[in-house]
Amino acid sequence: MPLGLAADDVPRIRLVLRLFRVSAIVTGVFLLLLVVMMVARYGFGVDIEYSDAYGFGLTPRELIEERGSLNVSLIILTTHGWLYVVYLALDFLLWRFTRWSFARFLFIALGGIIPLLSFFFEFSVPRWVREEIAKAQPVEATA
Repeated sequence: MPLGLAADDVPRIRLVLRLFRVSAIVTGVFLLLLVVMMVARYGFGVDIEYSDAYGFGLTPRELIEERGSLNVSLIILTTHGWLYVVYLALDFLLWRFTRWSFARFLFIALGGIIPLLSFFFEFSVPRWVREEIAKAQPVEATA
């Protein structure tokens, strides 16, 4: 497959790019929540809990299970995992339509793993895509 995008893929690329930007922000927010949760869990031995009787709190996991409360830490873990799958799927579509190198695909994929990197990609990937689109579209002649 030749490198560089096909001009007829531009509308699809713009749609995927809009979805990617939203995904990058949401995945980044949940990754930051995940970092807070991991520090609480492995640094202090507590999970984030919610119950009607106690509200939000940091509680040992055994006590959360005993009380039958909602373990917010598990919700954060699961939600981030699924959001990362969506982020990867959109990264894959961008990679496929723009025909970038596989190394760039892997580099962008790190955005859902390394905290704050997805926020960087939310700004830089659109710039890279605009550059690719500019290369693919012929310059209009002005009279």
